[in-house]
Amino acid sequence: MPQPKDLDPYTDARAFYGSELRRLREAAGMSQSELGDRVFCSGTYIGMFEMAERRPQEDMSRAFDELLGSGEHLQRLCRLARKSKVAGYFADAAELEKRARSIEEYAPMLIPGVLQTRAYATALTRGTMRRTSDEGVERTVSARMERAQLFSCENRPDFWAIIHEAALRVPIGGLPTMRDQLAHLVETAQAHPHAILQVLPFSAGFHPFLNTMSSLMQFADAPPVVYTEGAYTGQLVEEAALVAQYRSAYDLARAVALSPEASLALIASAAKDCDR
Repeated sequence: MPQPKDLDPYTDARAFYGSELRRLREAAGMSQSELGDRVFCSGTYIGMFEMAERRPQEDMSRAFDELLGSGEHLQRLCRLARKSKVAGYFADAAELEKRARSIEEYAPMLIPGVLQTRAYATALTRGTMRRTSDEGVERTVSARMERAQLFSCENRPDFWAIIHEAALRVPIGGLPTMRDQLAHLVETAQAHPHAILQVLPFSAGFHPFLNTMSSLMQFADAPPVVYTEGAYTGQLVEEAALVAQYRSAYDLARAVALSPEASLALIASAAKDCDR
């Protein structure tokens, strides 16, 4: 079980939350395991909050306050610590993405965010956030572009993406933008050996993930999780049995998808089609 480290509580809001949770827990004479038992999670999970390795959760912060007699102290700190550059429903997954040892994505209709060009991301954001100001759109797009740094960071994860052929054919932002986006996919795969792309062709027929974007993340020091996303919403899945079911479905998609070589050839061909 992780042991609480000496955090500088003033480093950021999450570190302050972690140090306060530890202080209140110890003042109540409870171990991480004991507190975890009371809120139906493991002591390891409590340790991750205290070490600022996981973003605080609103429902758990409410339970902590009730158990530790801290009023709404941790709930208020939770709201502060959960502020993020990305959409609230994706924020937890975005943090985990930075720690993942491997990331395996399935994209049914849109190019995965981490693989998007700025022009593609801008067109997509403007289409889904029609009432957002230009500044708001730029903040969202810039945050998405920052995620691409995982391909070049020192502890970069192994990355595998299965993209349905439909995502190659929907001309987001117009044909020139789509051509550049598809060329970017090929260039990314060729420049980063740890990034593998496959295309699930129309001929593959039905698949359990057909209408669901999914991202499976594995870690060196924590159980695997799955993030799924739809329009304006997303969910982090941590239940072991359900994660295993997603794992099995992803392996099936990988088995029926085109090979990486054939996939890049199809993507390149789709890019050329944008010029016709």
